[in-house]
Amino acid sequence: MSNTPEIGSRTRTRAIMEKYGIHTKKGFGQNFLTDLNVLKNIVSAAEITRDDNVIEIGPGIGALTEQLAQAAGEVLALEIDQDLIPVLAEVLAPYDNVTVLNQDVLQANLPELIKQQFTDPSRPIKVVANLPYYITSPILMNLLAAPVDWAAICVMMQKEVAQRLTAQPGTKQYGALTLAIEYQMTAEIAFNVSRRVFVPAPNVDSAIVVLRPRTTPLPVQPFNKQKLFGFIRGCFAHRRKSLWNNLQVTVGKQPAVKEKMQAILTALAISPQTRPERLTLEQFIELANALHAAQLL
Repeated sequence: MSNTPEIGSRTRTRAIMEKYGIHTKKGFGQNFLTDLNVLKNIVSAAEITRDDNVIEIGPGIGALTEQLAQAAGEVLALEIDQDLIPVLAEVLAPYDNVTVLNQDVLQANLPELIKQQFTDPSRPIKVVANLPYYITSPILMNLLAAPVDWAAICVMMQKEVAQRLTAQPGTKQYGALTLAIEYQMTAEIAFNVSRRVFVPAPNVDSAIVVLRPRTTPLPVQPFNKQKLFGFIRGCFAHRRKSLWNNLQVTVGKQPAVKEKMQAILTALAISPQTRPERLTLEQFIELANALHAAQLL
């Protein structure tokens, strides 16, 4: 084993692809990472230790899985592409702390998988993944909606999406996704990844984002989390329009409704002509709560 190149090296990746006749599938967003330094830096950014249980989403041919196996207590890898299951079984055979399941993470019962697949489910659970670009947001929302206390979520995604996750109020990247993440986690870009280290090379550069649970509670709580984020999405539906124009679409434009909305905005010191991206999460919660109290939401 010591003389065998690591899976993530470009030569071993190409050898595995040739041996098994693997062609990356665009429908699954497959781009295999072939830079060992990047792979090791991902494991480092996630601060993986032997005390951790790790869920990997989309192991591909096992390049990142191998690095995780060397650092973590146990690794559960969920791969949607059935054709890669026998490949993973062979290339990861040296590691007895890895379990690979043919599973779509969006359809998975994550608490049950954790309970069934890890020897000690009480250990910290971390998610590490090179996410397919086309379903990055649905996967993140699925993870955050799951009743699991994630110790960390360390994921690679399109650089532009990473900037949305970590955006500040008043910037063009700031939006509903930013706020959904901020509600539960802190987000930090650990480092950027060039498109040139993938096979095949994607059309965009990537970034590694680390999400960690909030350590300080929100100063105000929403009357209903699900309705809050439905309201926030409505406020960002027409980004070029003012908050007032978006509210008329989301809440209503009848004269009595507009009068109540105007009074609420005045009480909260929010200008009707401000853009939605200028409001903080706390302001959105206060606004939603006030609209609900006035029976408008």
